[in-house]
Amino acid sequence: MSSAIQSIVAAGSKIWLDSIDPELVRKNLAEGATGATSNPIIISDLIKTGRFDDDLAGYLNEGLDDEAAAWALNDQMVRDQQKVFGPIWERTGGDDGYVSFELDPLLEDPQLNLSPKQRVARYVALGRKWYAGHTNRLIKVPATAAGIEALEELAAAGVKLNVTLIFTFDQYLACRQAVWRGMQRYGKLDGYKSVYSIFISRVDVYTAKHVPQLSAGAQGMVGLVNAKRMYKANREFWADKGLKLSQEMIFASTGTKLASDPADKYVAALVGSDIMTNPPQTNEAVQAGGKTYKRTVDDMPSPQVLADIDKHVDVGHMHDTLMSEGIAKFADPQKALIKLVGQKRRALLATG
Repeated sequence: MSSAIQSIVAAGSKIWLDSIDPELVRKNLAEGATGATSNPIIISDLIKTGRFDDDLAGYLNEGLDDEAAAWALNDQMVRDQQKVFGPIWERTGGDDGYVSFELDPLLEDPQLNLSPKQRVARYVALGRKWYAGHTNRLIKVPATAAGIEALEELAAAGVKLNVTLIFTFDQYLACRQAVWRGMQRYGKLDGYKSVYSIFISRVDVYTAKHVPQLSAGAQGMVGLVNAKRMYKANREFWADKGLKLSQEMIFASTGTKLASDPADKYVAALVGSDIMTNPPQTNEAVQAGGKTYKRTVDDMPSPQVLADIDKHVDVGHMHDTLMSEGIAKFADPQKALIKLVGQKRRALLATG
């Protein structure tokens, strides 16, 4: 008898774990996960366990400062899980089995005071640096103005991409067009992979706060409608390109934010889609529920609900609000990670 996660995979979805914790990866791999992703919060949480003290001490003893040591350990953690998912990458001919590596979130920090041109150049340089020598690593670039501008050059260099922090259709479209231009310049289309991470639950948090006039049937549905529309457009765009590998949508932010929502609210509505990057606790809740899931990604609310959403949601305001919040949520954890490494340095020196 298949498990709940296995039924989601059987219906056509890939599950990529929103963690690179080795123990959680092993557990979720056994249940059907075929990829993973990382970010500064995940790295910090792993450092706090103490399981990586020896590795971190090694980097610190090499003379690396706190920030450089954080990046070195980040790179190592991602490499380790790339090895775990490597057989899947081999078996699928490069269409699955990836681990995503996030570029420096501080590039968007206003305190860094970089010009737009400098941000773009740093994204390109760092993307090339952290991708070099890898096969099943995706480089995460946020869909900010500078991030989008860097995509074409990165794709043209053959850097496989996970474009993240996408909230609106216009963002997705700009990202996709930039990547496609770069892919064509690169020329080696058969081996190229890109994915586009659409954030879902944060949209519903936004509408609850900023669009209270939505009907009861529409409130809490905007994130899913938004994501499903982009999913459909993405499938249609790539359908006639004759590519060997799938250029896919990732449904991110699939953990529910409201206690009143069932834990599988977003997962259940996206079955049959390309990829879900679920938090470990979401996967645990889905497994515990014991349901058998069927394809739902093509299902949409009633025309009345769609019309209500289109009438009342100011997409421009939603974009500006969520991107402002998103950039802060990117930068602040990176600062906290560097601070944590400094604290670990003092603790390790004291005990060493």
